[in-house]
Amino acid sequence: MSNIKNPVKHKILIASNRLPVDITKKGNKLHIRPNIGGLATALSSVQKQYQWQWVGWHGKVNVSKKIESKFNSEFNCYSVSLSKEDIKKYYFGFCNETIWPLFHYFPKITKYDSSEWDYYNKVNQMFCDKIIKIADPEDTIWIHDYHLMLLPNLLRKHLPKATIGFFLHIPFPPFEIFRLLPWRKEILTGILGADLIGFHTYEYSNNFLNNILYLLGNDNELGRLQIGDRTINVGVFPLGIDFQQYFDAAKNKKIEKEIHRFKNIVGEHKIVLSVDRMDYTKGIPERLEAFDTFLEENHQWHGKVTMVMVIPPSRIEVHQYKLLKKEIDESIGRINGKYSTIGWSPILYIHKPMNFESLSALYVISDVALITPIRDGMNLIAKEYIATNSDGLGVLILSEMTGAAKELGEAIIINPNNKTEISKALNTALNMPKEEQILRNKTMQERLRFYDVEWWVKQFLEKMDETKKNQKILGAKILGGKIQTRLVNDYHRSNSRLIFLDYDGTLTPFVKSPKDANPDKEVLEILERLSTHPENEIVIISGRDKNTLDKWFGNLNVSLVGEHGVYIKKKNSNLWETIEHLTSDWKKEIRPILELFANRVQNSFLEEKEFSIAWHYRNVKTVEGISQAKELMALLTTISANLEIGVLHGNNVLEVKNTGTNKGKATLRYLSENNFQFILAIGDNETDEALFKALPPDAYSIRVGIIPSRSRFNLNSQKEVLLLLKKLISAK
Repeated sequence: MSNIKNPVKHKILIASNRLPVDITKKGNKLHIRPNIGGLATALSSVQKQYQWQWVGWHGKVNVSKKIESKFNSEFNCYSVSLSKEDIKKYYFGFCNETIWPLFHYFPKITKYDSSEWDYYNKVNQMFCDKIIKIADPEDTIWIHDYHLMLLPNLLRKHLPKATIGFFLHIPFPPFEIFRLLPWRKEILTGILGADLIGFHTYEYSNNFLNNILYLLGNDNELGRLQIGDRTINVGVFPLGIDFQQYFDAAKNKKIEKEIHRFKNIVGEHKIVLSVDRMDYTKGIPERLEAFDTFLEENHQWHGKVTMVMVIPPSRIEVHQYKLLKKEIDESIGRINGKYSTIGWSPILYIHKPMNFESLSALYVISDVALITPIRDGMNLIAKEYIATNSDGLGVLILSEMTGAAKELGEAIIINPNNKTEISKALNTALNMPKEEQILRNKTMQERLRFYDVEWWVKQFLEKMDETKKNQKILGAKILGGKIQTRLVNDYHRSNSRLIFLDYDGTLTPFVKSPKDANPDKEVLEILERLSTHPENEIVIISGRDKNTLDKWFGNLNVSLVGEHGVYIKKKNSNLWETIEHLTSDWKKEIRPILELFANRVQNSFLEEKEFSIAWHYRNVKTVEGISQAKELMALLTTISANLEIGVLHGNNVLEVKNTGTNKGKATLRYLSENNFQFILAIGDNETDEALFKALPPDAYSIRVGIIPSRSRFNLNSQKEVLLLLKKLISAK
């Protein structure tokens, strides 16, 4: 992609564990240079198009003020200085012995150390303090990865107007694994300080949202969370690569030189390339076992194929990694000892970091790339391999446990724990016709060309900007003093007024049992005073049954709409009428299902009306109630498809009713009877959205709660509804 314009008005602060620079010592002098790998490489190709400022650890225990100054002036970087104990407890401890294994589904080797958790808190606070010093109040701040999951919320407390994004570059585990973490709620709360939260795949984002539901009790709507008065978006943004850089690699003179060097080492053998840093999540021992199985089952390839294993060292201070290296070294030695002949060893082992030129050369000359992590957030090696082979040759064998597998479906996808499947995949790959290789790879290349790293950056930043704008729009919808004054003035200037009022959650707060929600003296007095004006048409539009509404409001000069639009009774009338001919035959099929949930979910209960049945879970523990409601909603939606009934999800209630009626249809009945000069409608849940939709654009529609709605305005609480209605009564 090209010609991308910066979609963000303010400078962009990047926060990550490491700065995109390396400090090397030559003689007595320290030298700084940009580093390669990881996030730095991902952003380097688009860095000139954005005003980055980068906050992170510089990789050393101490640096001079002169070096600090050079960070700022030459690299736009601001360092967070960590002590040896910080590095030991925060980085090698909590980050790499707790979060890393747990988030990669390795709970058995996960360590839970409260002192390391304390250091994780401490370092996140250090990052917060550094950013506060350099950030302006409305800057855009993009926080990266599992090292800084507390940072979004820490910053939110100090910079409430800032646009904050968080992207996780590793998997997010399902509830069954994440719940093992003692500090699980603190981690979730930390991340929720962001306006936009990004993941590589839908699997990871769904895991995150499920954990939010089960642990914090907040449900989502299409990836949108409402936390207090803030709307947060959770999205999927698969990380791309600098496609063109790799696609053009074969033309690079330095890479051509490296190609010749490697060919001289390997000879005419077919090459199976394996590239991973030393990590137990990468499935390297399992890959070696699979290669051993391949050699056992395919003697025809002996002396003809070499697996080049590039395994740069990683986190050598962590005990698990030392054990892993020992295991890998022994396995390679065993396999080479078992199969080697004069002039041929099946495995060429490279245990050192490789630069871009050397790695690209290996991509070009390899016939197969064998990439089989047990669990991987994305895996850019797979994408780089496909991009580099511009001639379309080469076969990718890819683990289904990688994020990249969701995008590279034309590769040979395997289970990394199935050595027989990997063995067969290797044989298939080595025998694959060139025409098929080109067909597969060209398709993947076109996809990678479009969804490159520039696309990733652009999409994430634009979504951050959009999320913040929507938050401001929602904030602007709050019915403040000036708008309230205008509403009251418009009310008194008009000669014909139509006022729709929901009941539960609007005129009265929710209570444990619906039968206990009788209107109090204050509500009845407000309604009586409003309804005495001949210019007013007051409509109580509720989900309550007609008998209850008659009992509560029958003596008032108001119209009543019951069961969300099923029944209508005009003021000064004793006759209830229905909008459409309805039937309740469906109840015999649906009632047993609802009864099952009412019996198995403690403190939930059913409320049956003539043409609807409601399952209430307002008295159920938040997490369990929402979880069971989602399950019941999915079940009812499937079953009700052919029954001409619908499922309404209100505040802590699921109601099954005929599809032919809703508050919107009842509203249209009233609108068609008179040309009202002033229209006001107030409701608090999803059932009121049909009411808001049916109203003319200039009507005063108000939703209780600061959440996205079709309404023109929002009020913070039910109490504010009564205050507003009192203003209509008292103002002159």
